[in-house]
Amino acid sequence: MRVNWNYIKLLVLLGLVAFLFAFSANKNGNRSISVPQVEFVSENNLFITSETVSKLLIQNYDGLKNMPKETLDLNELEKALKSNPMIKTAEVYVAVNGVLNAKIEQKTPIARVSTNASYYIDDEGLFMPLSRSYSARVPLVTGYVEKNNLRSVYKVAQKIKDDEFLKKHVIEIHRNEDNSFYLRLRKYKFLVQLGDVNFLNKKINNLKAFYKKNLKDKTLSNYSKVNLQFENQVICTKI
Repeated sequence: MRVNWNYIKLLVLLGLVAFLFAFSANKNGNRSISVPQVEFVSENNLFITSETVSKLLIQNYDGLKNMPKETLDLNELEKALKSNPMIKTAEVYVAVNGVLNAKIEQKTPIARVSTNASYYIDDEGLFMPLSRSYSARVPLVTGYVEKNNLRSVYKVAQKIKDDEFLKKHVIEIHRNEDNSFYLRLRKYKFLVQLGDVNFLNKKINNLKAFYKKNLKDKTLSNYSKVNLQFENQVICTKI
């Protein structure tokens, strides 16, 4: 009987590959986790530090340093990070060399509430606590503000964030209990009376037209109030 050595060699080679793969997988699974490495995505100003993120990871798995890779539940670690009110998204993974990595995207504040409580409103209209590490330069929100009902305040704050003119000039958003709004500008003392948030784009366009004309005429300092609450007109009160 003639022996097919090529067939035998192929079987031996496949067996060797399977053994090496199993050995490597077992060794890799038992590799101990190193100190977490934290990367912040698309954000220069850190409202939460890498040390805080590392502590969150370690607290959720007591002592990550000597823990085998196979015992980690990465989904649970991601949930733990996302539960932090400073963090928008989190991705946790373990590199081949055993390094635990966390990619963090922070929330982005667009306004800062300054009433009986102080906190940020983020770019999704949600609560965001103040940070000990960094203070954002965003408009203040004063007056009547409810933490569980930020919809109308968020609409005004988002409009300011997205509009270069407003971003440059508006320093304060004031909300009355009847849900009417006033804006305070950086350079001039007159109050901008928005009224409610209906027809907001039209009102802002009216404000820009008023500002441009009176800036040219050098008369912006002559007013104490600019009333925009009526959609098709601007009512000015002189000092």
